[in-house]
This record gives sequence, structure tokens and C-alpha cells, in this order.
Amino acid sequence: MLLTSCQFFDKKVPDKEVMLKEELGKINWEEVDEFPTSNNCDSIIDKELQKKCFFNYIVENIYQRINTDTLKQMYPNLDTISVKVTIHPNATLNFKVQQPKDTVRHDLRIVDSILQKNLSNFPHIEPAIKRGIKVKTQFILPIVVKSKE
Repeated sequence: MLLTSCQFFDKKVPDKEVMLKEELGKINWEEVDEFPTSNNCDSIIDKELQKKCFFNYIVENIYQRINTDTLKQMYPNLDTISVKVTIHPNATLNFKVQQPKDTVRHDLRIVDSILQKNLSNFPHIEPAIKRGIKVKTQFILPIVVKSKE
């Protein structure tokens, strides 16, 4: 006696486009699995401590490189600048000064050119990682220029 079931042959194969959309919908594209890192911070295991180390490292590095007398002399009222940092998957970096939100407006082209000149040989930064792939990240960092005396 031979028994067969029609349901065995009647199963539908899931549509690969539908499955892909479902999987892509599950991914949080606003967060990375691993933040960008520098040589100073890459040995830290804890994700939050590594993130804090990285941001402290990059802010301090930018501050040391642009905290020149030229900037202070040209713009004595300039307190803080916002710098948009872009880290590309190939580990190249871009820096761009953002328009200050305060009422004091400065010639951003000059401030940006000083920034570009002083940050041209920035130390190597490893890009962020999302699902095992190096990805582009951007963030805006406040850099205090005017020291409180």
C-alpha cells in the first residue's frame, strides 16, 4: 500500500524579495555594531567605554590641532565651533565647520580653511562596522576654542 500527500508538493517557496524586505526592515540603520576607533581605544572590550574613549580622543586631537593663536586672534569672541566629522569606509576623514547657532557669525570659510590645514594629517581612525562591513559614519562634535580665564 502506498500513501502520498498532496500537501508535500503544494508548499510555496517564499518570495526572496519579500524575505529581503523583511530582513532589511529588522536592521536598525541608525546604529552601528562597532563604533569607529583609534589605536588608543581599540583594545577596550566594553562597547560604551570604547565609544567614550574614541570621542574623547577625537575631540582632544581636534582641539590640540586647531587651538592656535591665529584662530583666537582672528575671532576673539569665538567660544565653540561645531565640527562635522565624516569617517568613510576606506578610513578617510572629512571635517567641516558647521554654522554656529549663537548670534555671533563668523566667516566660516576662513575658520574651515584653518581647520582643514591643521587637520590634514589626522591620525588613522578605523571606520565603524555594521554587520561585519565597514560603513560611513558622521557626527557633529562641539570643540571649545575659547578657554575660560
